[in-house]
Order: sequence, then C-alpha cells, then structure tokens
Amino acid sequence: MPTRLTTSIAATGFATFALLYAPQPVLPQLAAEYDLSPGSASLAVSAATGALAVVVVPVASLSGRIGRRRVIVWSVLAAAVLGLLLPLAPSYPLFLALRVLQGVATAGVPAVAMAFLAEQVGALGVGAAIGALVAGNSAGGMVGRLVAGVGADWLDWRGALALVGAFGLVCAVLAALFLPAGRRRAQTPRPGLRAALGDRVLWCQYAIAALAVAAFVSLFNVVSFRLAGPPLELPARFAALVFLAYAAGGVCSAVAGRLADRLGRGPVVLASLGVAVLGALATLPDALAAVCAGLALFTGGFFAAHAVAGGWVGARAPAHARGQASGVYLFAFYVGSSAGGTAGSAAYGAWGWPGLVAVVTGWLALAGAAAVLAQKSSGTATGEPSPATGTVPSCGSATVAPVTPTVTERVSAGTSTTTATGKVSPS
Repeated sequence: MPTRLTTSIAATGFATFALLYAPQPVLPQLAAEYDLSPGSASLAVSAATGALAVVVVPVASLSGRIGRRRVIVWSVLAAAVLGLLLPLAPSYPLFLALRVLQGVATAGVPAVAMAFLAEQVGALGVGAAIGALVAGNSAGGMVGRLVAGVGADWLDWRGALALVGAFGLVCAVLAALFLPAGRRRAQTPRPGLRAALGDRVLWCQYAIAALAVAAFVSLFNVVSFRLAGPPLELPARFAALVFLAYAAGGVCSAVAGRLADRLGRGPVVLASLGVAVLGALATLPDALAAVCAGLALFTGGFFAAHAVAGGWVGARAPAHARGQASGVYLFAFYVGSSAGGTAGSAAYGAWGWPGLVAVVTGWLALAGAAAVLAQKSSGTATGEPSPATGTVPSCGSATVAPVTPTVTERVSAGTSTTTATGKVSPS
C-alpha cells in the first residue's frame, strides 16, 4: 500500500479518536471549573459520542454524493478546529455545544473511511489499509487521553485540550496533503436493513455492544475522580497513566479470537464478560495496585467480548445485509457509550465507586444474558465460524468487500488493533 495513503489514513484515525475522547481524563478539572457533578461532567464525553451515533449513517449516505475524500478531510479539519475552540468556552453549555459539533464532525471518518480505502486499494490490499486506519485509531484513543491527562497538571485542562487540538490540526493537514483523490464506483442498491433488524441473534450482539461499552465508558469516565480523591489523591499526570490499561485490549482480543475458533463465540463472550466483572470487582479496595490490576483485567475482558461480538455480527448477517448490520452495531456501540457513560457517572455521583461497580456488573450480567440467548437462538452454529466472517461496513449504498471479522468494532472503538480470529494482526 502506498506510503502516502498509509500516512494520511493513519493520521485521520489518530486525530479522530484523540479528539473524541480527549476530555475523559480531565473530567475532574472540568467539574471543578464549572461546579459540576461527575454525571454532569461526563456529558463532555457523551455529548460527542451521542452526536456521532445520530449522524453516522446519514453522513455515510451523504458521502456517496459529495465524495468520500472530501468528507474525511473536512471532518478531521472541522473536528480539530473545534478542539482548539474548546478551551475558549466561557461556560459549560457552550463547551457542550462545541462537543456536539465535534461529534458530528468526527462521524465522517468511521462512516466513510473503510469504503474509501476499499475503493482505493481493492479487495487484495484492503486488510493492510484498514490496519493502518485502526492503528491510528488505537494510538489516537490512547495518546489523546494521555496527553490531556498528563498535560493538565502543567497546562491546566484548557491548555491540555488545546494541545490535543493542535495535534489534530497537524493530522488534518497531513490528510489534506496526502490523501489521494477518491475513485467513484458504480453504486447498486443492496437492501438489507430488514435482515439486519429482523434477526434475534444480531439483536443480541447489538445489545452486547451497547451494554458492554456502557459499562466500560462509565468506569473510565470516573476513574480519574476515584484516583484524584481520597484516599489515593494522585496528581492528574499520574492518574492519566491508568489509560495504559487499554494496551490489554489488543492482547486479550487476539486470545479471545483464537478461543472463539475452537470453543465457539457464545462461551468466549460469556467468559470475557465474566473476566470484566472480576476486574470491576477487583477495583473496590482502596489500594492503587488493586485498582490498576482490576482496570487492566476489566479492559481485557471488555475488548475480548467486544471483538468476538463484532465478529459474530459479520458471521451471522446475510451477505446482502452485512453492511447494514455493521452500521446498526456501530450505532448501538455509540449510543451505549453516550447514554450509558452518563448514567454510570451519575451513579458514581449518587452512590460512589461501590455503587458504580454494582451498576456496571449489572450491565455486564445483562450482556451475558444476551450472549446466552444468542447461543440458544443460533444453535450449534455459534461454535462454527462462518467462512464469510467479515463484517462489511456500508457507506450509503456502496458496500465494501469483506475484510476482517472485527473491522467495524475495532474502528468504532478506536482502541483494539487485533482481529477477532486472532490469525492476523494488522499494524
């Protein structure tokens, strides 16, 4: 794959997820600045992810008319400019309005990038191209949080967010300079939404995505409050290092993929959710080592479940409905991130960390029930991976060739770069 395309597409992924999640580690500083509860502060994250969920499908449809390259470049540029404006917000309502606009802007990349890459490199090279995009997503999701969290101690939260916005602007310039012109292909209508919404097993996967990510985002939205408060009282630059736990996601998703090939998807999803529950419970003691170890365990369990569930969608959906099914999965993921993240943060404000852990384990238990129902509904088929395991992202009426089992969920999460089958590790 050409170096220019690799560089530009990785830059778009980096910028998108760095900008989208940068406020997460500075939520305690936002709460202090604007006199907010943890639940209200968490809207700084949920406003953007919720807006992204609402507009991602319309943006995908629009891209077929005005050009995918144009949507990608302008999305990243607009998101970066809005990131630079965030520190200037004189009030929290204005801050949230800017975050909503930023969520709308960032929707262009997950909605369009995969179809654009398939048009550029063809079926034979799309795996490596998606790998570059996902690598950028993963790095951006982690680095954006680390830069904001570590920088908050020296630059305060405004300076830290401005720094992330500046990184995003550099990435937007790289995309504008190096991203090649799009190649239009004939688009043929492929109705499949009814099939994507009419299968009980697929609905179970959508539920797993929404419930699991709600638990995940809730815990990470407020972990900075937990670490900054008594008895731990860590400075922001040290508390931000907890986001290194995201690295466990890549390893665990690969292991889960291999186990799913051997044992079946249902049992592996259940086991992964169980690991996440154990990790959440391990964070209850007021000991830094226990909190860090528990978060690593929780993160690994979440990404393992998320990877296998995403691959399950691609394997279960009919060929003509895989794009629509992946779109619904993406929608469910971001709705869960937005609504669940805020609800969990409110639970922390009302009942403290033990109350939040109780809520999170309840959501994970419901996700486990959905996995059991999916396994029963699909019979023995869940244990046999389908030959066509690629989740096919859809952008408007153009459908991308199948790639890897967890492309949609990896791009949507912006953090895990391994495949659900564990056989390929794009870099």
